[in-house]
Amino acid sequence: MNKQQNILIIGAGLCGSLLALRLAQRGYNVSIYEKRPDLRKVKMSAGRSINLAFSNRGNKGIKLVELEEKIKALCIPMKGRMIHDAHGNTFQSNYSGKSHEFINSISRRDLNVLLLDEAEKHENVNIYFNKKCKSVNFEKTTALFKDYSTQTEFVEDADVIIATDGAGSAMRKSYYLEKKFLFSFSQNYLSHGYKELSILPKTPGEYQLEKNALHIWPRGDFMLIALPNLDGSFTVTLFLSYHDGKYNFNNLAEENDVLEFFQNEFPDALAIMPNLLGDFFKNPTSPLGTIKCTPWHYKGNTLLMGDAAHAIVPFYGQGMNASFEDVVELDNILDKNLSTWEEVFQTYEHQRKQDTDAIADLAVDNFHEMKDHVANPIFQEKRKLEMAFEQHFPDAYASKYALVTFNENMGYHEAMLKGRAQDKAILNLLNDGVIAYPNTVNLKTLKPILEKVKTETNAILDDNRIAGLNY
Repeated sequence: MNKQQNILIIGAGLCGSLLALRLAQRGYNVSIYEKRPDLRKVKMSAGRSINLAFSNRGNKGIKLVELEEKIKALCIPMKGRMIHDAHGNTFQSNYSGKSHEFINSISRRDLNVLLLDEAEKHENVNIYFNKKCKSVNFEKTTALFKDYSTQTEFVEDADVIIATDGAGSAMRKSYYLEKKFLFSFSQNYLSHGYKELSILPKTPGEYQLEKNALHIWPRGDFMLIALPNLDGSFTVTLFLSYHDGKYNFNNLAEENDVLEFFQNEFPDALAIMPNLLGDFFKNPTSPLGTIKCTPWHYKGNTLLMGDAAHAIVPFYGQGMNASFEDVVELDNILDKNLSTWEEVFQTYEHQRKQDTDAIADLAVDNFHEMKDHVANPIFQEKRKLEMAFEQHFPDAYASKYALVTFNENMGYHEAMLKGRAQDKAILNLLNDGVIAYPNTVNLKTLKPILEKVKTETNAILDDNRIAGLNY
């Protein structure tokens, strides 16, 4: 295909800016239109996640554009989950038994700024801010924009339009409303929402909690989490039902109600959050939803990518990572030198959609794990076994979390099938008393336990195949 073609990208967020940078490196002419102001010149709005969990799949995209060393300077390693019980006691559950496997807390803004700066270094990239996409004519490959600065509307055309404009994608809306082709779309919300809070440093750079951990206060039907920032603060997120339970977002309407809630459920967090009430009543309560749709493309004219194609809830920390992996997968297909954009887009969706559907389902699974299961004794026993397996048999075992997060060359769908079967196998064997965490942990005591787990896992996978459940 002609490398001098003009590609219009809607949305200059993380996926759009990485995609623009990679396409520019490949020689395409790229124009990005973003509805928000340039985040390098304005402060990010309160309540929008300021840090993210960056892991191996996302790093594939960063390696692709040769920015790995620059990104490392923005990261805080998190080795595992620090669990806080209702009495203020803590214990750490590592993400992996392998010391080199961990996730990173990274600033959304800092990452986005770096990608925009790197994209703009290319003469074949132009970025326009305060330009809201109102609709896309996917048959003519044109997009209608409103300029927030002049309050005027204008139309831009291109050889290809790629929408990376998030869960509220204007192009996906045009697909649905125009009814020019069969377009399937689902949007499912959890009954829970989220509100962002903060833990400030004692002094600049002085952390009030363990720095290298993702902190979780699991309470069964709700939870609080905290991720570290480079300045010593933590971004804290409360996940709570809108209307169910003794405490919910609808009935936490007064300051005394909020203080009572935190005193009863998160007393150790409350002790280091003197700014709680200010954050709680200033920041919005936002919904948590999953979006799936198909097709992502219309002929060779338009394509949905990132959250525009497959928005997920944040509980596996894979939203950004999956979007970055989208860019890698599209880039791999461009390497095949197919003759038309339609072939490229068809191949991309065929190879990618099953995996993005899988991570969407896994993210909902992990919501229940984080708010409830991590505090369950049998789950803790399972995690202890998995850590031991990974430490002593690093080439023979990886937990579901590790398969999803650290095994970046395995697709999400395969990781989901294998990981779910392993989880079921270990929990069944523990519950039935067939296995237990050994008093002495070494290769000799662990090997027969691992063999039982592998045998049971394979049996579950075989049963699922026979029943047609491997989807």
